[in-house]
Amino acid sequence: MFSSWKICCTRIPQRWILAVMGCLAVSNAYSMRICLNIAITEMVLTAEASNSTSSDGTCPVSESTSSSSSSKGTYDWDEYTQGIILSSFYWGYVVTQIPGGILADKFGGKYTLGIGILSTAIFTMLTPLVVEAFDATGLIVLRILMGFCEGSTFPAVNVLVAQWAPPEERSKIGTVVMAGIQVGTVLGTSLSGVLIHNSSMGWPVVFYVFGAFGVVWFLAWILLCSSYPDSHPFISDQEKKYLHDTMVEHTQKETGRTPWWQILTSAPMWALMIGKIGENFGLQTMVTDLPKYMSSVLKFSIQTNGFLSALPLLAMWLSGIASSWLADWLIVTDRISRTNLRKVFATIASVGPAVFLVAASYAGCDRILVVTLFTIGMGLMGLIFPSTMVNALDLSPNYSGALMAMTTTIVGFAGIVAPYLVGVLTPNQTLQEWRIVFWITFAVYLVTIMVYAIWADGEVQYWNDPDFRSQRLQESDNEKQGRGYPSTPKHPDQLPSV
Repeated sequence: MFSSWKICCTRIPQRWILAVMGCLAVSNAYSMRICLNIAITEMVLTAEASNSTSSDGTCPVSESTSSSSSSKGTYDWDEYTQGIILSSFYWGYVVTQIPGGILADKFGGKYTLGIGILSTAIFTMLTPLVVEAFDATGLIVLRILMGFCEGSTFPAVNVLVAQWAPPEERSKIGTVVMAGIQVGTVLGTSLSGVLIHNSSMGWPVVFYVFGAFGVVWFLAWILLCSSYPDSHPFISDQEKKYLHDTMVEHTQKETGRTPWWQILTSAPMWALMIGKIGENFGLQTMVTDLPKYMSSVLKFSIQTNGFLSALPLLAMWLSGIASSWLADWLIVTDRISRTNLRKVFATIASVGPAVFLVAASYAGCDRILVVTLFTIGMGLMGLIFPSTMVNALDLSPNYSGALMAMTTTIVGFAGIVAPYLVGVLTPNQTLQEWRIVFWITFAVYLVTIMVYAIWADGEVQYWNDPDFRSQRLQESDNEKQGRGYPSTPKHPDQLPSV
């Protein structure tokens, strides 16, 4: 039985099995992370809503909401406290990015990713018990621990994609994996609303369900996936040779010390980090706080809130998948350089959402128009997948874990700032207060994408090659000793042929 299953598995390209499992990993990570965004609207005490438009800029209650408006939460947390709770995940998240990237680069991504997801799943299932025992303080501490465990997710995923995705499939495989962000967010928001609405257990059910998904994924992951193609038990010789031949030039298992100085002085690397700050500030504003906007400002019921909050994220996922195939086609057919493609797609993914978010804030209480504008804006944001999401792999396949760790550490601060800023700026949850939030998001988007469009690069950097760096250091030492060696070239293209 095992042998027949093994034969079946070898017929399926293992790089695509890893892509799907990686997508499910990211999906689990995000669903466990963001299910609180819906649940918190049912956890907190809310004041009775009025059925008439208020002069302070709040919307009237819809018919679907009024039928369930008598449902009240238990915890007396003001907007500031809720902002702290929603941002606390990222306090732990930013701490483990770089250590997680170093571990993944050194030991492979399989267990770095798997243990992180499993730990987060356990903490997720403990959430209702911790909240009941320790209130907001316990929830904040637990969310910090969840972020700490989940911090290695993207560095480990990036290392795995670097080892398994050949250059001509990098956009597609990278996008399939990273699309787990949208899969998890869509499921985390839409399914949370359905579960809470239909379960007698109430809001705790979402933490038990999504935590259990994480445990099941971990068991399948350990069985089906491997850090490297040559150590995979089910991979065919044909696929192993194909991956080796297409990736041997820029991907090595023994990479030596991480070239931190070269990375930290790389203009394309800084352009990528700055670009991702703006991108993630807008994304976190939408992912974390859109359910609050739908509930507190537009007055949607919990089930409707879940579906409508998921709709813009679904549009982002679909556009990300479609644009990744287009991106690879444009690159393979030489219609555009990899660098220019990354810049163009990233610009659309920033300017589009910036414009539509501000437009939504001026649509007032026209619920259909607001949801439409949010959906179009987030749909355009899907172009980040074949641009900034895979750009670290372009710059350095060998040190992609470290690069992803740096970018996610930097952008993790966006996850801290965005919910906190919303909590501070929207104490009364009015349209005018949220309009300020969206204008700030607009400004952050435009400034950061200008930096990315000028200095980004889509080609492998010289410091990706450990042998080149060793030669550079040796020649530098020889020069210092007066042996007359020529200065080290600044780019690998300048190296003499061997």
